Amino acid sequence: MVDRREDTMWDPQTYLAYADERTRPARDLLAAIDVEKPARVVDLGCGTGTSTRLLARRWPDADVLGTDSSPEMIAAAQAEPAEPGAAACRYEVADAYSWAPGEPVDVWFSNAMLQWLPGHLDRLPGWLRTVAPGGVLAFQVPGNFESPSHVLLREVTRSPAWRDRLAGIPERREAVESPARYADVLAAAGARPDVWETTYLHRLDGPDPVLRWTTGTALRPVLAVLGEDSEARAAFLAEYGAALRAAYPPNDAGTVTFPFRRIFVVARIPA
Repeated sequence: MVDRREDTMWDPQTYLAYADERTRPARDLLAAIDVEKPARVVDLGCGTGTSTRLLARRWPDADVLGTDSSPEMIAAAQAEPAEPGAAACRYEVADAYSWAPGEPVDVWFSNAMLQWLPGHLDRLPGWLRTVAPGGVLAFQVPGNFESPSHVLLREVTRSPAWRDRLAGIPERREAVESPARYADVLAAAGARPDVWETTYLHRLDGPDPVLRWTTGTALRPVLAVLGEDSEARAAFLAEYGAALRAAYPPNDAGTVTFPFRRIFVVARIPA
């Protein structure tokens, strides 16, 4: 099985439209990791390398590797210059399901990627076995699949106008597990899990900001199916955008509040 992001036409520039908001959870996850001097650090699903560079700044003496299934994302990451005082980041295109490190990893990090891997819960014990004693497996996944942005997307794709053409797109309601389920599976595999959740209240500006946000993530499978049919793409975005405007109205200053729940996991392997 392959990382489903390979089929979603990733556009690095669109994804980076809200780079600061998307990076905040990675920073919060990183702050909860207390490994002092890791030798090997992996960023699974690194995207454009924003989170990888955070890791490189935190541990300048580590071997830091970012992997992603999207060649476009890896190319964007490799185009970024090395930062003074930070570790030199390495990047490679790799399928998250099949990739495995050649040596034990001290920090296995993944920011907002595992939701794209159906059945990733079953992969956690195997990934833990590649973590060195005293190391951690740390990841963050969105927990907002019942929020209006996702509910409305499912409703529009199932509507009479779109259900036939978009029938193959998964609803992704079960893309992530509950925090308790993650904790139970990781504890049973021998780790000491620290699991929590946070709801961010993002303040988004500009025209159709929630639509712009989802264009870089949740909408990618829809846009991939619609392909180069510009008329169909425009019609779908108009319908979905109108529903989002009603669900997320701007305040008097034109700012939209966009709640976004996320689940965090830091699982330590006993030394």
